[in-house]
This record gives sequence, C-alpha cells and structure tokens, in this order.
Amino acid sequence: MPVEYDVTIIGGGVVGTAIARELSRYQLKICLLEKDADVASGTSKANSGIIHAGYNAAKETLKSRLNIESNPQFDRIARNLKVPFQRIGSLVVAFAREDISKLKKEKEAGQDKGITGLEILNQEELHRKEPEIHPEARAALYAPTAGIISPYLLTIAQAENAVKNGAEVRLRSEVVDIKCDSGAVSAVVLKDSSELSSRVVINAAGLYADEIAALVGESYEITPRKGEYNLFDKEYGGMVKHVIFPMPSEESKGILITPTVEGNLLLGPNSNPVEDKEDLAVTREGLEEIWEGGRALYPDLPAEGVIASFAGLRASLPGDDFKIEALEDPVGFIDVAGIQSPGLSSAPAIATMVRDILADIAPELPEKLTLREGDFDPKLKKLPSFQDYQEKLDKWQDIFLQNPDYGEIICRCEHVTRGEIVAELNKEFTSPTLNGIKRRTRAGGGRCQGGFCGPRIAEIIAEELGISPLEVTKSGPGSEILWARVKDVKPDCDLVYGLGEKK
Repeated sequence: MPVEYDVTIIGGGVVGTAIARELSRYQLKICLLEKDADVASGTSKANSGIIHAGYNAAKETLKSRLNIESNPQFDRIARNLKVPFQRIGSLVVAFAREDISKLKKEKEAGQDKGITGLEILNQEELHRKEPEIHPEARAALYAPTAGIISPYLLTIAQAENAVKNGAEVRLRSEVVDIKCDSGAVSAVVLKDSSELSSRVVINAAGLYADEIAALVGESYEITPRKGEYNLFDKEYGGMVKHVIFPMPSEESKGILITPTVEGNLLLGPNSNPVEDKEDLAVTREGLEEIWEGGRALYPDLPAEGVIASFAGLRASLPGDDFKIEALEDPVGFIDVAGIQSPGLSSAPAIATMVRDILADIAPELPEKLTLREGDFDPKLKKLPSFQDYQEKLDKWQDIFLQNPDYGEIICRCEHVTRGEIVAELNKEFTSPTLNGIKRRTRAGGGRCQGGFCGPRIAEIIAEELGISPLEVTKSGPGSEILWARVKDVKPDCDLVYGLGEKK
C-alpha cells in the first residue's frame, strides 16, 4: 500500500520549503520531495540573495504583488528561523543625464504600489553613501526596504521548521510519474518505483516544473537562464555598503554588486539562455561580461580578491511572470512555475497564495485546513556558533568547557569548530555531505574554499555516520570525494586513495 498524504510538494527550493512550512500550520499530512541530496540544491543555492523592494516589476504582474506583500515579512521570518538578514537598501545608479528621468519614473511607479522611503539621490548624496563608486555616477534611486539574506540558509531553515511541525521531507526522491483517478490526482511515483498516495500535488520543481507538469498532460516550456558570479574574500566585504544595480534593461536588472550577509562581496549575474538544465559551467566570456559590468560601477574592484566563481540557473517562462494556478483537469494539481527573480523576495506570499488555492480546490479537506492552535511553532533554536561569540569569548569558553569539540577549530577561514559540525550532523533534518555542512556552518566556504578543512570535515562526517571515508560525498551519490582501487589481487593487497572521481 502506498504511503498516504494530503499534500505532496515537488521541489525543495526556497518556494517549495516556504509552502511546506506554511501548510505545516494546518492539520495536513505533508510530504516535500527533493530529487537531490539536500534542499536548496538548484536555483536557491546560487542566486544574489537579495530581498527586493518591489518597484521593478510591472504593477499588474504576480511578481510585483507577491514581492511587495512579502518584503515586510522577512524581518519576522528571519528572526524566527535564526537566518541572517539585513535591510541595507538598494541603489539603482544612473550615469547619463537622460537616465535620471527614468529613475524618477521608477520612483513614481514604486510609490504608486505603496512602497515607502524611495528617494532620488543626487551625485553628492550618492557618493556620500558609496564613497568608492565610479566618480562619474550621477544619481541613484534609493530603496531603503531592500535587503540581503542567505537564500540557502533560509531554504534549509524553512525545511527544518516544517519538519519540526510535522511535515516530512524526503531527499533523493525523484518523481517520474503522477497517477490520476477519475480526473483527480491520486499518487506520485518515485524513481525507485515506490508510490505516495496524495490528494494534492504542488509543482514547485523550478527548472523541471515543465517536465512535472507534462506528467499530467500540461504543456509549457521552462527556459533556463544562466547567471554567472564572482565571490570576493571578506577582506573586501566592506567596499560596498548597499545593493548596487546599474540601469535595468528589458531582459535583466543588470549586473549588480552587493555585500553578503556572511561578509563577502558578490558580483553578478549576467543572464544568458541555455538549453541544458544542468549547465552550471562558468565561461571565460561570462566572467569577462560580469567583470566589465562590475568595473563600470566600481573601477577599483580587486581581481585578486575573487575566491570563487560559480553559476546559477533561473527558470524562465514566456511572458516573464510567475505561473501559480490550479488545473481543472486533473483536480488537485497546483502549478508554481517560472519562479525566477524576484522569487526569493516573493516566497512568503507565494506560500500563502498556494494555501488559499488549496482551500478552494480541496473542499474535502476543510477540517484539515484549520490552524493547529498552540501546536505550531514558527521558531527554530540557533545552535552555538563561534562566529557569534567573537566579542564574548568568555561565554564561548563556558560552551567549550562543557564540550571540548567547541574548542577545536576545523575551518580556519570561517572559524568553524568541530562542535558546530557535529551538532549539524545530529539534527533531525540535515544533509551529511560536504556541501550540506558548508551551507549550514560555513565550513569550507571561506578563502581557501575547503582546501584545508575539507578532508577533516569528511573525516568527521564518516565518524559521526559510522561509514567509510570512501562513502562521504560532496553533494550526494556520484560525487564521492575519495576513490579506491585494488592494486593487486593478493589477499593482503593494499588500497590506493586519491581525490577525484572514481576510476
């Protein structure tokens, strides 16, 4: 017999996990399915991490409405989930005199939508806010409600909170079919041939939303758009104070520069359509493009400061708006597709919109769509982090005296201790991979990008899970970081170990 759920969510990105968390407030049996070894493995791990003010998209679009509804919610969400979030404000920078009139139109459009605090800064005001910006920058549109957040920490925290409140998250669970009965969704079929019975299926599969929709006979096409980035060392994190945009084009908000909540500096992305939904390769041409865009804003960007280059893919639909709706046939299928920028900024309102759609299409679930009064806990407890105690070392001493693991630094760049890594590995919801630990603790995310601490983290994972080091992966099966082969066929033969793919 298949396992029975009221709602199955396909896709463990920031939107899928936001929906799972929102629905866990109710008397529903919920399952979230993610095909990879961790949530935030797609678009949600590789984007700019910006919470937009919401003035950019056209007023009649879902993008605009949901972004504006969501923006004020992030202070509370970040506080409850212990996710770093900063309202540093954004600046759209004009160099040409004729662009100033465009900034004024953007300001008026934003005010018409109810966005407060928008200002046009003159040259002197702009350079006072951003002393190192290009000397010829003439003016800027300032939006104080814009902010920065860690998109993957938010996604992980939403999943963790959903699990805490009774939802189930299944990793490495790829959907290959959806069954229907009498014109209604009845079950999802996984790659391992197992079935999950479900009254409602929510398609939040990101780049693969069109392929999931095709399983129920719906036809549309997701176009991946690649964005490439450069990440700078924390030494340069204070060079830029706000999220800095150039004048936008019809295709893109442009190549931006922003601080990150971790203290780095981020440059990118460009926006180029690609055919392959797994194409995360950075290109010489792409990096030159973002570098040219960055230098146009900040001429003194340090080439020697780049510690990592990476790419992310966004799911684009014709019409360039979100697609959030229930199908009439089959009943019980809800599309949440085409969620590109400002998808991160819109996630909370997308989740409540999906909840309302669910209430309309599932009249047989009224008793389960009642709030779990006093039973839902919106908060997470933050585990001890050495980074948080830099100015309170006496208090940290109390922590590692109780547990010596908190006195052993594993990641020197980010000052992450063994205790922090072990604590994450022992959470109810975690991903025991190098990337999973990096996203949760920052171990391996600093200047050396895991060159020093990677082997030690792998050793800790193996010890805590009771597995061979050969089984430790970077991001799930197929990404083992060690390989071994037998040199001889003798009974006492030895093994040869090395880094890289299995030979």
